[in-house]
Amino acid sequence: MRFNTRGDVICMVEDKPIRLVLFFGGVSSEHEVSCVSAAAWLRALRQPPCAGRYEVTAVGITKKGQWLRYAGDAEHVEDGSWQADAANCAPCALSPDRTMRALLVKEGGSWCEHPVDVAVPVLHGKNGEDGTIQGLFELAGLPYVGCGVLASAVCMDKAVANTVMDASGVPHCAWCFALRADVEADADKVLDTVEAKLPYPVFVKPANAGSSVGISKAWDRAELRKAVDVALAEDDKVVFEEFIDGQEVECAAIGNPDAPDTVFTTRPGEILAGAEFYTYDDKYKNGVSQVLIPARLSEAKLDEVRALARRAYLALGCAGLSRCDFFVQKGTGRVLCNELNTFPGFTAISMYPKLMEKEGLSFAALADRLIHLALTKRKGAY
Repeated sequence: MRFNTRGDVICMVEDKPIRLVLFFGGVSSEHEVSCVSAAAWLRALRQPPCAGRYEVTAVGITKKGQWLRYAGDAEHVEDGSWQADAANCAPCALSPDRTMRALLVKEGGSWCEHPVDVAVPVLHGKNGEDGTIQGLFELAGLPYVGCGVLASAVCMDKAVANTVMDASGVPHCAWCFALRADVEADADKVLDTVEAKLPYPVFVKPANAGSSVGISKAWDRAELRKAVDVALAEDDKVVFEEFIDGQEVECAAIGNPDAPDTVFTTRPGEILAGAEFYTYDDKYKNGVSQVLIPARLSEAKLDEVRALARRAYLALGCAGLSRCDFFVQKGTGRVLCNELNTFPGFTAISMYPKLMEKEGLSFAALADRLIHLALTKRKGAY
């Protein structure tokens, strides 16, 4: 069967698979993570209840930004060797013409139209998770998995997200930010401002980056200065946050805000970081960190985290899915929102699919549910 969108109406056409395009790779520093997540999605789409329901086309985006339709194996996507598989690669582009709603693929010297029903952007970081490719999908009139343009952009920018959470009453740690121009004009003044607002140690983060890329923990002014340079290598805006001594816990959220009563958040899991904080290597390379589901919290505290995750999800305008990250402070028990990831990792060690599996939803069933949410999203609701 295939869902075909005409305006706000969703029609089901019997015996025809839904034509799905899955995007992976990208130009961000999280390119490799995206490839691993995409391989897991490609395998899940071949399993029940997805098997036979979807006609899947994979589109890889190279680090230089070239789009290639890839017809090879998921294993080559996972290990990054797909680009060298020239026989299975063909240049392609997504048409922004919504009367066409098609992927254009260069075949035998000519550009051929391949109709598309839904997009799955398994992309992390800039130009994938920040509203840019979502804007292209909107221009094309193409349903897509995940948050819309605004929510994607807001959640990607930690300074903007913190501002929205402040306005919405979602508790989080003390923070401030600076622009590259501020640092270049007077770096000492920026450091003075941070030291006046936040005690050491201070976490320093690029405003627009994910998977803990570019994050440092500074214990004094010298380390703070170095940390600013590390963050500015990833973005033009730097966020400074107070250190919270507490448990790192994460919730998985799923649902569309046009039906807020159906937005579901899982019981939170807990990260036992292998390093001083939960780093990129911990998340995706060395596997030293441990995951506990549910987190080591009382039932009342687990429920509090779930409720705050739902509040943050709706306040930031999320749709489809997000992973909601929190700290539970030692001593006080305060629950503080760290951030929301609008397309979290889907690797073998990623928290989002693990949390959903604990709720009884297999990876393949989760993928099917997320695609259904994309196809049934009420147009114009957000």
